[in-house]
Amino acid sequence: MAIIETRKVHKTYKGAVPVHAVRGVDLQIEAGEFTAIVGPSGSGKTTLLNIIGGLDPASKGQVIVDGTDITNISANERIDFRLHNIGFVFQAYNLIPVLTAKENVEFVMLLQKRDKAEREARTEELLTAVGLGDLGDKRPNKMSGGQQQRVAVARALAPKPKFILADEPTANLDSLSTTNLLDIMDELNMKENVTFIFSTHDQRVIDRARRVITLEDGMIVSDVRKE
Repeated sequence: MAIIETRKVHKTYKGAVPVHAVRGVDLQIEAGEFTAIVGPSGSGKTTLLNIIGGLDPASKGQVIVDGTDITNISANERIDFRLHNIGFVFQAYNLIPVLTAKENVEFVMLLQKRDKAEREARTEELLTAVGLGDLGDKRPNKMSGGQQQRVAVARALAPKPKFILADEPTANLDSLSTTNLLDIMDELNMKENVTFIFSTHDQRVIDRARRVITLEDGMIVSDVRKE
């Protein structure tokens, strides 16, 4: 069974000239995939990712995540569903600047009302997994871009989500940081079956992906699974 399924999903932004960002997308993602959604600027990549993640409602169609149709629940129910089921990694890191790396990773679990011992153990485990076990007390402004993005990956994994959505996660990173980040994500995918869906322009991400879905004008024009 697919962990994510979109059925005839459309997204139209209304205005003087309506923008049809996503047009009738049918898509299935299985657990454990390492998938890149690619296409030129304006093709609908980020919009589709935001719809799958419940950040932006579809104008038409259905989005079913692990058996739940998130198009038929309230905004508050979507917030709660995201909190417990979906991890996000953004281009701009989006760490809370006044919190340390540990506190940033722990924050989502705090919202989930997990007990302190569990939060602390999970945070230590994840920071070690992303190679930052000794930097937990540093704040974002004392860390490199690559280190901040690895904290963001640890934070996304903290609530044990069904899958991770990563929107241009390497856009602000140099080559070495990109390689290190992709190595970590690849290992998590292979060893722990963590599902990753990327929206990306980065050829390095595309080369690592085991499935590449190409969008143009809001429609899927190619869907290739690599051997």
